[in-house]
Amino acid sequence: FQHYFKQINLRMKPILLQAHERSLTKILYNKDGDLLFTASKHNLPNVWWSINGERLGTYNGHNGAIWDMAVTTDSMTLCTASADQSAILWDTETGKIMHQLTAKSPVRSCGFSLTNNILCVTTDKAMNQPCFIKFYDVRDGTQLENSAPFREIEMTDSKVNRMIWGTVEDYIITGHENGELRQYDWKTGEKIKTVHEHEHLIKDLQLSKDRTMLVTASKDTTAKLFDAKDFKELKSFKTDRPVNSAAISPLKHHILLGGGQEAMEVTTSHTKSGKFEARFFHLIFEEEIGRVKGHFGPINTLAFHPSGKQYSSGAEDGYVRIHDFDQSYYDFEYDF
Repeated sequence: FQHYFKQINLRMKPILLQAHERSLTKILYNKDGDLLFTASKHNLPNVWWSINGERLGTYNGHNGAIWDMAVTTDSMTLCTASADQSAILWDTETGKIMHQLTAKSPVRSCGFSLTNNILCVTTDKAMNQPCFIKFYDVRDGTQLENSAPFREIEMTDSKVNRMIWGTVEDYIITGHENGELRQYDWKTGEKIKTVHEHEHLIKDLQLSKDRTMLVTASKDTTAKLFDAKDFKELKSFKTDRPVNSAAISPLKHHILLGGGQEAMEVTTSHTKSGKFEARFFHLIFEEEIGRVKGHFGPINTLAFHPSGKQYSSGAEDGYVRIHDFDQSYYDFEYDF
């Protein structure tokens, strides 16, 4: 395996995107894969052509760090969740603000339902405010203009750190500060299911292309694969560092993990010191099959291109790296 990935390291020349002044928090492909959205602790999200890394534009309107982004399946509307206590709905093409949803505490995550009709946002437990999960009907202009969700779910215990929509439009999946994974029914506001397989904060949630499997990334140094509907744990991927992001390849049986030491604990800038590589694991055998170096800080966010022929990573160093896989990646077969 080592020989195989040495070749990938040599041949895969990444496209380096440098536009963010601070560490990356989220990167996101649209459904077609032609656009790549990037956000950081700086207040300006960007959009790029994924094929060549050309920047198309910047979304100017927030006054704080951007924690999460979501884009509709038709790529017409972008939602950004920010520490400035608001979520903004943008016209993706023009960069104009369509609606700004205000909250009483920082907005941590956001996501559109499969039909693009329902927008879910979660807010932080901060400034004497509890954590809320809020649901807006995007078709109802008055809800958006008045920042008046049709349903709110208050979190009395552990706050929501990540939220995504489930396999179907019936429920959302939330990852919590205490390591819990939950399902909520947005129509009734009821909690459907809870599992507590992680010992620490869940940093990332991503679904497989067919939406049947869910991968979680946690500060407890593991990533886990679950059935997205019944939350049965299928696989566990163990590392020696906090895992900040995990993604499932839509093309091969591969899981991609990114993380590293906490930024404040890193004392040198050598790429090996903080273990900042992107790590490939075999989805079935749970074994590491290779690494890709490059970043000078912990990887905070990862995403596979919808085709599986490319992946992008964003790190604490402020850079986004777009990697197109070369032929040796497709030729690789796992020996067992």
